[in-house]
Amino acid sequence: MTLHSSRQQETQVDSLVQSSGPLSQPDLFRPSLFRGAIGIVACSAEGAALCYRIIVRDAARVLARHRPTTDTAAPSPLPKHHPSVSMHSLSLFDYMEAIEAGDWNAVARLMVHSANACIAAGATVLICPDNTIHQALACARTVPRFPATTPWLSIVDAVVAEAQRRSLRRVLLLGTKWLVNCDALYPAAFEAAGIACVRTSTAHRERVSDIIMADLCIGKFEPACVSEIVDIIQHHVAHDGCDAVALCCTELPLILHDGNCPVPTLSSTELLAVAALEHVCRREQ
Repeated sequence: MTLHSSRQQETQVDSLVQSSGPLSQPDLFRPSLFRGAIGIVACSAEGAALCYRIIVRDAARVLARHRPTTDTAAPSPLPKHHPSVSMHSLSLFDYMEAIEAGDWNAVARLMVHSANACIAAGATVLICPDNTIHQALACARTVPRFPATTPWLSIVDAVVAEAQRRSLRRVLLLGTKWLVNCDALYPAAFEAAGIACVRTSTAHRERVSDIIMADLCIGKFEPACVSEIVDIIQHHVAHDGCDAVALCCTELPLILHDGNCPVPTLSSTELLAVAALEHVCRREQ
């Protein structure tokens, strides 16, 4: 599918979104314990799916932190209870066509289309579990029909906040080459927080990016590739004195974790999912 044909499809869906408005919770469901619904603006399938699974897995735990202990009348949160979640995903091909052309305005238009589809399905807060396309979020705010009244949580903010909470000093940035090459996202955010952002060498970022796009994005997890990335992390830990590695590709936590990395990890996927849960647990009605 070309970007042109995808836009034709978007126009058809847009007309449905405009005419439908947000969906309300069906009467047959009991009232939600959560104070909102999460909309996932998806780009790559594996990262978006992992983010969704974390939301479902961690929902009851996060909710329990926000419920008053004196509320004896309210039932305990069920292990499988989670907020309403909607997800919209356009073709990764269309995103990559725009990214490789350096057309971040086109990326922004795709994001806004998915955002409005999620809102039409009832979302009250938006997240995008894809680090690379966050650099188009500023452009998205200028796109017609950008949902300015709906909060859009930043994956960058979630990662940097956790690094501050852990009092980290030097964090290795791992992700696609488009993400690592971008000065305006993580390097700027970490610097503002007083944390050094260490970027992989040009050769290493190209190799990690190749593994992400050729393997991880299609659900292919080769042990040899895992070992290769761990070796890259080890190299930068030894040479740059990093005290943590930020997994700033949402597929990376599928293969990397504290158990196989030489330093603690910051999972951007998990941190964004938990930030969304925190939002729908504490948001004022």
